[in-house]
Amino acid sequence: MPSISSLSPGNLSPRARKMTTVGIGTAGAAALALTVLPGTADHGDAGQATAARKVNAENVAFSSHSSVLPKQGKDIAAAQHSLIAVPEGAQQVRSVKDATTTAKSFTTTDEAADAIRAGAKERAAKADAEKKAEAERAAKETANRSEQRAAKPSYPDNLDGWIREAMAIMDKHNIPGSYEGIHRNIVRESGGDPRAINNWDINAQNGVPSKGLLQVIKPTFDAYHVEGTSWDQYDPVANIVTACNYAADRYGSMDNVNSAY
Repeated sequence: MPSISSLSPGNLSPRARKMTTVGIGTAGAAALALTVLPGTADHGDAGQATAARKVNAENVAFSSHSSVLPKQGKDIAAAQHSLIAVPEGAQQVRSVKDATTTAKSFTTTDEAADAIRAGAKERAAKADAEKKAEAERAAKETANRSEQRAAKPSYPDNLDGWIREAMAIMDKHNIPGSYEGIHRNIVRESGGDPRAINNWDINAQNGVPSKGLLQVIKPTFDAYHVEGTSWDQYDPVANIVTACNYAADRYGSMDNVNSAY
């Protein structure tokens, strides 16, 4: 097989050298890697000439297609441009996505703002409802206190008030007695002193002195005590009510008592 050096321009005809130079100039160093047909080594110069003609023919054929290269270059450039355009397109897609995300974020912000306003409105409504309920409770308590005062009128803390309060209780328990009859017996028994006590009569000698406005002894007070009144024997209202209850049982009414009873 002839060596690569046997195909050098010095071994070729002037025409072959010219065409070979063109082919090499156009295709570059890679065009020299040509395959030589078998058997050229056996024919000496004739084989070399044949090989040279083959090389020239192939170079001519190769160079004849060199006009295609510009189009291929354009195609390659177009391909390269398309490769560059892909990131640009991706950037455009990202820009659209960013815009969409931004729009969504604006929507989310608006919705959050609406939710905040709705929450504030709800809290305000709840606060108003609580305030209204508190006002209603206060009004109801005031009304209840008024009703209680109306149901249980206050009485002055004196003899007149004690008698009138005692008569209100007696009326609920159907215990008879008039203002005049109660007042008259109180003046005779204690002179209107709720802390009066008798320490010299027979009851005192027996260890159960008479006490209070109507001078009631302890066994009588306990036996004729009226529910809802004080268990204090000196309490003026409880003393009057108990004494009138006893007098009603013994004399029909405190009005019928004109002396010690």
